[in-house]
Amino acid sequence: MQMSYAIRCAFYQLLLAALMLVAMLQLLYLSLLSGLHGQEEQDQYFEFFPPSPRSVDQVKAQLRAALASGGVLDASGDYRVYKGLLKTTMDPNDVILATHASVDNLLHLSGLLERWEGPLSVSVFAATKEEAQLATVLAYALSSHCPDMRARVAMHLVCPSRYEAAVPDPREPGEFALLRSCQEVFDKLAKVAQPGINYALGTNVSYPNNLLRNLAREGANYALVIDVDMVPSEGLWRGLREMLDQSNQWGGTALVVPAFEIRRARRMPMSKTELLQLYQVGEVRPFYYGLCTPCQAPTNYSRWVNLPEESLLRPAYVVPWQDPWEPFYVAGGKVPTFDERFRQYGFNRISQACELHVAGFDFEVLNEGFLVHKGFKEALKFHPQKEAENQHNKILYRQFKQELKAKYPNSPRRC
Repeated sequence: MQMSYAIRCAFYQLLLAALMLVAMLQLLYLSLLSGLHGQEEQDQYFEFFPPSPRSVDQVKAQLRAALASGGVLDASGDYRVYKGLLKTTMDPNDVILATHASVDNLLHLSGLLERWEGPLSVSVFAATKEEAQLATVLAYALSSHCPDMRARVAMHLVCPSRYEAAVPDPREPGEFALLRSCQEVFDKLAKVAQPGINYALGTNVSYPNNLLRNLAREGANYALVIDVDMVPSEGLWRGLREMLDQSNQWGGTALVVPAFEIRRARRMPMSKTELLQLYQVGEVRPFYYGLCTPCQAPTNYSRWVNLPEESLLRPAYVVPWQDPWEPFYVAGGKVPTFDERFRQYGFNRISQACELHVAGFDFEVLNEGFLVHKGFKEALKFHPQKEAENQHNKILYRQFKQELKAKYPNSPRRC
């Protein structure tokens, strides 16, 4: 009996010692995670045990605080900017998808959330006081019913400086207040929105595309800046993260993501194999093919479609920049901002790519990832005011290139 009791005591002592050892190892493990050498382990740990998402009440409080600030005026004084209506916690080494949209075109956000697995930042432009109020109501509804919005999306609002966005009154959202799911919010938006071209707003207000782009990518290290009606290939975020995590050699490199457009957007291709099948039958073609072929031609689509199939994302070939190339790309470090003097349509992305080249960045085209624009781009017809603005941007671009000579006096590169 005494022997049995002694054995039980020894067993419990051994068990207690084992539990203490496990606890000490866990503490040691967590301590290592906090160090620089534990970064990889920390990433794996949070992949299985992600941090608790912010509550709906926390997100709504942030929304109210951002609106109550009254916003700040941009450099021109023409626009009022509300930063951080919605916020997301972001790993400094992550790749953020940055985009912009008018209120009506926020419908595309649902598709981007499905394809892009990482953080997403969207700058919304409200051209009228009514649109500004709709944007705040939408942010309120989306943050309430869409867990992905709370976890992964940052949202900013821009409106003409003469307007101020208001905190949504609980009685004001009307039919939006009756919604109970994320899908219902997007379904309701589809009924009230009139999606179309962002810069065809039907108002006298210019669409500040470059202001919106800068706002969306602000604070990000690596960013892929796209238009809201484009869809990335499946797994692009994960492929970029794996490639960037394996090496720090990408400073000063713009990793070009080839862009295409599809005739009908009923089913967007997910893989390069699917894309090439549609490409061969004319359902998919290079982006801007019918609008500005030289704007994308340097990507060298014929070379890209004939690359051997690979499982890992990587740069496939180098392309020298040439005017008027305006590629979509991922880059980190000291990436030049978009010049906010360019508004509406014309030369807004070309000017930024031009400066990227002069600043010393090299362009390397990725082998597998791609973007697809919903619908073929066709020649645009502007009414007189918009056409005058396009001509203004053309003149501004000439001036911009001259300014780069003074900004980068030691650079051997010119546009």
